[in-house]
Amino acid sequence: MRMLGNATWTAASETDPELACPVSPVVDIVFSRWTTPILWTLNTHGRQRFVELQRRIGRVTPKVLTQRLRQLERDGLVVRTYHPEVPPRVEYEISDLGRSLAPLFAHLAEWAAGNLDKVEQARHDYDSDPAR
Repeated sequence: MRMLGNATWTAASETDPELACPVSPVVDIVFSRWTTPILWTLNTHGRQRFVELQRRIGRVTPKVLTQRLRQLERDGLVVRTYHPEVPPRVEYEISDLGRSLAPLFAHLAEWAAGNLDKVEQARHDYDSDPAR
């Protein structure tokens, strides 16, 4: 067992494999397909209606967007507001809990800006190695 910051890490052989990495549940929640673009968009552009959100994200289907928004609402990362008017209006916004992920996304964006070219070069080198 070793300490890293405030987290205690235990060797996988000493514990349940799903508990071996304390960030696994966070990765499952935050980095599921479409979750990051949804949270990023809501954090960047604020409260939006479904169609606005779908337009900004792009290739996501209405069915998948609906499923992800429901899951994010269930997880407490997104707030859904229903306005009982004619026609009814529904808006989505990032919650305070979801907004607390902004520093994580900022660090990831910084890492991406500084390292994605290295990843692409490594992929190129790997793919063009005749020994593979």
